[in-house]
Formats: sequence, C-alpha cells, structure tokens
Amino acid sequence: MAHGKRYRKQLGKVQRDRAYPAAEAISLIKETASASFDETVELHVLLGVNVRHAEEQLRGTLALPHGLGKDVTVAVFAQGQQARDAEAAGADFVGGDDLAKKVEEEGWTDFDVAIATPQMMGTVGKLGRVLGPQGKMPNPKVGTVTDDVEKAVTESKAGKVEYRTDRQAIVHMSIGKASLEADKLFENFTAVMEEIVRAKPSAAKGRYIVSCTLTTTMGPGIRVDASKIGDRDAAEAATQAAEELATA
Repeated sequence: MAHGKRYRKQLGKVQRDRAYPAAEAISLIKETASASFDETVELHVLLGVNVRHAEEQLRGTLALPHGLGKDVTVAVFAQGQQARDAEAAGADFVGGDDLAKKVEEEGWTDFDVAIATPQMMGTVGKLGRVLGPQGKMPNPKVGTVTDDVEKAVTESKAGKVEYRTDRQAIVHMSIGKASLEADKLFENFTAVMEEIVRAKPSAAKGRYIVSCTLTTTMGPGIRVDASKIGDRDAAEAATQAAEELATA
C-alpha cells in the first residue's frame, strides 16, 4: 500500500528501530497527528498468551481516568421502566424489538456501546453477526448485559471501555483523542497497561507483553518500551514536551 506525502513526512519523525519511553512516545504521537480532524490515539498490545485456550484469553472493562476525549454514543435494548431509566441516564438510543430489527435488517451500528437487559438477550443474541465483528455485542462479563441499565449507561458515558484479546493475542484500544493533553493521554495509557498486567492469566508462560505500539488514526506506529511503562514521573516530561511542540 502506497502512503501519501503527509504520512511519509510524519513517518520520517519516527525512529522505526527504537522503542520509546511511554511519555516520549505520546509526545511524538501528538506531533505526528496531522490530519484535518481530531485523530484517535490507538494502543495495540501483543501478548504472549495462547488465545486458543479460554483460560489465557483476556476480556474486561476499565474506566479511563480522563475518558476518551469524545462523546460516547450508547444504545440500550430495554423495555418498560428500564427503558425509561436508560433514557434518564442519557442513553442516545433506546428500544426493544424495533431497535434490534434496525440493527439486523439495516446493519445499523451508529453507536459506540450497546447495553441490554437480560430479558432482551433472546432478541439481541441474534445480532451477533452484525455486532460481534465490531466488538459491540452486549456481554454480562463486562457489565453490558444488566438489569441496572442506569449505572451501565452512566459508566459508559464517563469513559468505561472494554478490552479483549483478538485471535492474534492483540489487545486493540482507544485511549483518547490526539487533542487531549499529553499528561492525560499518559495517564490513560498507564491505566490500560496496569489493567492488562493485572489481568495476566495465571496459565500464561514466558514473556507476557511482547510488544506495545501507539498510533493515531492516520499516523505511523510508534513502538513503546514496555519495560518503562511504570515510569509515572515521565508524565511531567510528556507535558513539557507537548508544550514545547505547540510553541515551536
């Protein structure tokens, strides 16, 4: 795939054979985010786990300290009082069979998070073909199949995100927008990495974090030195570097 002039220019700022300390990588991410829109900062972590074994798969949720830097759109599959509770909590789309039909027949997925009550899962369960590949299928393990829809909507709106390993044992996550301050991106990054380390399966052997890469929607990948992830003092360096870049 041939890349454009803008991408090649940003790629030239990155040392491809270097793994950067997290704070420095985030400063570089902000410098290489040059699209005409506010790009999403993505984190990709390759883990040394065998995802063919269920006990080595990762899946869970966490609340990012500074959210995603964007409005999270929530769809709730519920009826009756629970539907009214979801609307009161700020859900963007609320419905029952009608909402499910829209997803199934039209392929509609214009939302970031889907929440469903247990009573609706007989209907929502049929939407796996559409929602599954996008990682939007409600799941009780991550709190998106629940009777307490009000709490689930509130947490999702506040920046609660889901993580899980894919078939290649990679965790793909958004940690915010490129416009978010460097120190806040750093804290979101650190929160995710600490959660991944905490969730390490007991069955996993050998090197756990194989590689870690940050990128933006339209920018080049930047390798992160996983051994320096716990360096919280680097947050100040990230902020200072970002300020220098802004005034350069």
